[in-house]
Amino acid sequence: MNDTILQAAALIVPMILAIVFHEVAHGLAARALGDPTAAEMKRLSLNPLRHVDPMGTVILPGLLALAKLPVFGWAKPVPVNGRRLRNPRRDMMLVAAAGPGMNLAMGLIGAVLLGLLMGNHANSDELGPLMGFVALNLFNFILINVFLALFNLLPIPPFDGSHILEGLLPDNLARSYGSLRKYGFLMVILLIVVLPQLIPSFDPVGMLIGRPVDWLTGQYIELARTVSGA
Repeated sequence: MNDTILQAAALIVPMILAIVFHEVAHGLAARALGDPTAAEMKRLSLNPLRHVDPMGTVILPGLLALAKLPVFGWAKPVPVNGRRLRNPRRDMMLVAAAGPGMNLAMGLIGAVLLGLLMGNHANSDELGPLMGFVALNLFNFILINVFLALFNLLPIPPFDGSHILEGLLPDNLARSYGSLRKYGFLMVILLIVVLPQLIPSFDPVGMLIGRPVDWLTGQYIELARTVSGA
């Protein structure tokens, strides 16, 4: 039981951090591009309580991870008013890209910290329980940030990738595509959870981002080894 709790904690803590920084990045980008809505609503805060959705940020990701299903989650969306942006079409794309960009930056920071931690020990057996738990958190932090970055770039409403694609489409197609957003959550559950359980060979996440996630995570782990001097 204790091991299960520690494993869950080592997933939930990195997940909360990754999601909070992801959301704040959206708000910071929007403010820089002319929309201060998030700042006015006091959502440019690193206080998790301002961003965490109990079901989407903690319970669902934890249950999916323990069930060895694809892990995804969400926070309370940072409000963005496209009409207040200086160039709404372009700027919404930049605001959307800011979240995944922050996750990639956080993964980089996690890799450096993991490398520094490992560099102070000849091998992982010397870490001890506490530092071993910290190392596990940092490894999960890298993996979760990489996964969230690439997962959110999928062009499925309401993910960030859908806003980027919408900005690239001609106006008439963009409007039609944007109308799918109201069905977004149901589409995600159907594509990522329900259909893969009914059809084991159907794995859209694995097919689209599995290899990129593995490759990029490997690059971050290689960076950690370089920093550690291994």
